[in-house]
Amino acid sequence: MKSITIKGSERESVGKKASKALRNAGKVPCVVYGGEKPLHFSADELAFRDLVYTPKAHTVVVDLEDGNKVNAILQDIQFHPVTDKIIHIDFYQLFKDKELTMNIPVRLQGNSPGVRNGGRLLFRRRKLAIKALPDNLPDFFDIDISNLKIGDNITVESLLNDQFTILHPETSVVVQVKTARAAIVIEEDEEGDEIEGAEGAEGAEGETAAAETAEAAAEDKE
Repeated sequence: MKSITIKGSERESVGKKASKALRNAGKVPCVVYGGEKPLHFSADELAFRDLVYTPKAHTVVVDLEDGNKVNAILQDIQFHPVTDKIIHIDFYQLFKDKELTMNIPVRLQGNSPGVRNGGRLLFRRRKLAIKALPDNLPDFFDIDISNLKIGDNITVESLLNDQFTILHPETSVVVQVKTARAAIVIEEDEEGDEIEGAEGAEGAEGETAAAETAEAAAEDKE
């Protein structure tokens, strides 16, 4: 996983007045937990832009003025209720031999034939919680949907990996294509040739709509 370096200064005063003074100076008070003791530091608000305002997941290297460097992940962030400015950030220190839990974004690759035929793509889980050692954290889960037809889905089971544990049931659906009204369903005959058929609304309602359409067409012919 990619890492972002945050240059900061260790804080000596951690009270409300000191924190307010830091914010007035354009800095964000921060704390790193998980070590022998909490590490209090501050950094320019602009330094967090690529960490906070992005859908990507990153680890962090806190680079302090005294030369001390700490590997961490963002654990919690607080924004001002009116201005939306960052007012405080909590980090959690990383250790190479200690697993951690993190949400990893999911990216869809390709174009679904089911969607091209009128189906609805439902992106059920845009992030997946995993447990892994820091060196085994993936940047993304890339899912290929180029073979996803109407009625198909991709579950957590297909994403399992020995390097990490996905903290969702294996049957959890990540992405699926459901039938929509007037969608075209592509089926295959016994010889593997594709057969095109019209599909109505989802489930029984779709079958009823198709039957009513056929009956109306028969009445017109009469």
